[in-house]
Amino acid sequence: MSYDLMVFEPTKAPRERKDFMEWYDQQVEWSEDHPYNDPSVCSEALQRLYKKLSEHFPNMNVDEEVFEAMEEAGTDNRLTDYSLGSAVIYAAFAYSVADEAYTTLRELAFECKVGFFDVSSEEGAIIFPD
Repeated sequence: MSYDLMVFEPTKAPRERKDFMEWYDQQVEWSEDHPYNDPSVCSEALQRLYKKLSEHFPNMNVDEEVFEAMEEAGTDNRLTDYSLGSAVIYAAFAYSVADEAYTTLRELAFECKVGFFDVSSEEGAIIFPD
């Protein structure tokens, strides 16, 4: 299990909750014609956010040396599984860093002017940058 959060390009997402959830379901089918581990497929705002976020929560799909170094240092709980789409970044964090992940990602979403969705919460907050 993981603690999942998503940020999204606000110009692509519907604002009504029902419509947003249908759009979200389409996004997580991962049907875009590209690999979902390449940040260059994301919008510019999402690329900026990913660069900053991955400094705090590195991508777990990095090279083996980085993974081993973090494991040895006891910081491997910060490794995060990212799925990178053209209009979304879906991040699966370890539960041990859930509070920090929530705060960090929400602040970065505000800073980068993208939307924020608390996937793991039952009533998942959907926050647009305006």
